[in-house]
Amino acid sequence: MLELLVLHPVLENSWINFDVPSLIQNFWSATFDGLTFGAIYGLIAVGYTLVYGVLNLINFAHSEVFIVGAYGVVITLTSLGFGPSAPNLSLAAIIGDILLALIVGMLASAVTAFLLERIAYRPLRRRNAPRLAFLITAIGASFAIQSLIFVIRGANAEPAVTMYRAIPVFDVFGTIINTTSIIIVVAAVVLMVLTDMFIRRTRTGRGIRAVAQDPDTATLMGVNKERIIVITFVLGGLLAGAAALFYVMLVPSGVIYTGGFVLGIKAFAAAVLGGIGNVRGALLGGLLLGLIGNYGQILLGDSQWTDVIAFVVLVLVLLVKPTGILGTSLGRSRA
Repeated sequence: MLELLVLHPVLENSWINFDVPSLIQNFWSATFDGLTFGAIYGLIAVGYTLVYGVLNLINFAHSEVFIVGAYGVVITLTSLGFGPSAPNLSLAAIIGDILLALIVGMLASAVTAFLLERIAYRPLRRRNAPRLAFLITAIGASFAIQSLIFVIRGANAEPAVTMYRAIPVFDVFGTIINTTSIIIVVAAVVLMVLTDMFIRRTRTGRGIRAVAQDPDTATLMGVNKERIIVITFVLGGLLAGAAALFYVMLVPSGVIYTGGFVLGIKAFAAAVLGGIGNVRGALLGGLLLGLIGNYGQILLGDSQWTDVIAFVVLVLVLLVKPTGILGTSLGRSRA
């Protein structure tokens, strides 16, 4: 009885809430916000999926590939005169500047991914290093890139960059959907579809699938395995750079040298949820994780629960269905 009396005030003042009415009230806003963030998770998750599908390697440094692209986007826009307030420019000028920032962000991430493969992973492959060596190298490379950014840009977050004034487009049960959410979700889906078509319908894509299925046989059939591996890293980097632009668009002041870590973990969780090694699964997992995270933080009453939920989902998927929802590996995907 004494134990119950001691626990009662703890439970009464608990920081864990199950606020079902709030979830019902904010269901549609949480849904659209979740899809928006989930689209970003999905784009980043493709990098994990492609590298794992080809090399059976979890590239934990991919989160830093993303954040380098985010720095490229912010630095480009800042150089063009963008700041905390929306610029007073014509629509054509804004679109042109954003496209330039997109190109710079994608190139920055792609170059980072290329150098990562050349400097960190290729020497290990040539020495037939065990998988544990790749994992340790990936973690070390992640911290090395973080430290390099810290030395160059400092410990503070980059100044906020607002690209344009978001315009309400339509109303869904009292929830206003603006241009930012529509642009991010539509662009992410288009990029994912193009990536899926590239892998399934082009000669290089067939090479990626062949190396993923059986690298030795693919080499005997004339596929340049090293070239395919480089293309895989660069393709993941390009998509991470695009995700970086969308992230800055959604979180104007969110670029900091450690900012890629948690987002990378969420993207990895999305890849596992959808089926790591499956490009379509990466998008599906990202969207689902975005929805689950948003619903969970409202239900539990604190935005910090979003990160916890990502880890819980990752663990549960690994325990219940390690192959993910779709489960088809890259090497067995059909044309």
